[in-house]
Amino acid sequence: MASPNNLAHGGRLNEAVRRWRIPREQWLDLSTGINPVGWPIPSLPASVWQRLPEDDDGLERILKSWAQAAESAGVLPVPGSQAAIQGLPRLRSRCRVGVPAPGYEEHGRCWALAGHDVVPVEVAKSENNDDWLDALDVLVWIHPNNPTGLRVDRETLLHWHDRLQSRGGWLVVDEAFLLPDETTHSLAPFADRPGLLVLKSIGKFFGLAGLRAGALFGESGIVDRLASDLGPWAVSGPARAILAEVLTDIGWQTHTAGRLRRDSERLAGLLAGAGLSVTGGTALFQYVVTEQAVPLADQLAARGILMRRFETPTALRFGLPGVESEWARLERAFCDIRGAGSAGHSFDDPQSSAF
Repeated sequence: MASPNNLAHGGRLNEAVRRWRIPREQWLDLSTGINPVGWPIPSLPASVWQRLPEDDDGLERILKSWAQAAESAGVLPVPGSQAAIQGLPRLRSRCRVGVPAPGYEEHGRCWALAGHDVVPVEVAKSENNDDWLDALDVLVWIHPNNPTGLRVDRETLLHWHDRLQSRGGWLVVDEAFLLPDETTHSLAPFADRPGLLVLKSIGKFFGLAGLRAGALFGESGIVDRLASDLGPWAVSGPARAILAEVLTDIGWQTHTAGRLRRDSERLAGLLAGAGLSVTGGTALFQYVVTEQAVPLADQLAARGILMRRFETPTALRFGLPGVESEWARLERAFCDIRGAGSAGHSFDDPQSSAF
């Protein structure tokens, strides 16, 4: 399932520039699922850049409060949740690991590279039958799923954890696309339970992917082992300083969560108006399963609009435009494509009447 080669991700804008010969500044990049109107970065004092980061700066306490994590849970700031995705597989001896399919493929790749047997798990598994868990030692679950947006209720996830942990197993929950105000869906409040590990990303909701910052919550012994593997100063001083500010800016978070939900609904409506059947999504992206994913992505790319394309199943993920001119540009591109189709170049897609 997983390959040792680097996987394709959203945001590969330089590659698109080379392929389509469109200057970088002329692209509308909707491939990443990252908030296009990110938290405004403040000026930082020079001392933040001049001194090594210190792990007693209070950031762990701020992270726990922000995530409403269990008081006795371990917490580790990490240089992007990717660091934990790569590091956790090295903390177990060879075992069978279930990863969502489709899902963020780095999970499967990293467990496979560490020598584990990776088992694809259909994201639409029945919540009423969990016998499939008995074949696994670890289950990775992306909640909500990337790219499908699928959610499973928290009680089901906790039941899955109990079933795995009774045999010494782990449940690893990736909450990269869960909004900060969705605390009733998060497993962070239960992260002190043995074998339960919760990943949080700062890049998606806050629009700070370049900061490379995230956090791992979980059983203290496991968290401490990963901290030892990562070594000192894993998260830079500037990143820690920015985290301390952005996580306590509750007003911005509340306003942004509402805006993202409205924009996501608007995007779903725009896609439906273009004749595309939205299959799922989150507040940060919409997901469309279509047999015409390749030609549609190419039609949009020819107009300088970058999508994230998936092969199994054939699908597209649409991130959010940021400003009104970008919304208008996307809508205009669909109108242009429809016009080209009416001239004899229409897509033959039973799931998409407009193409």
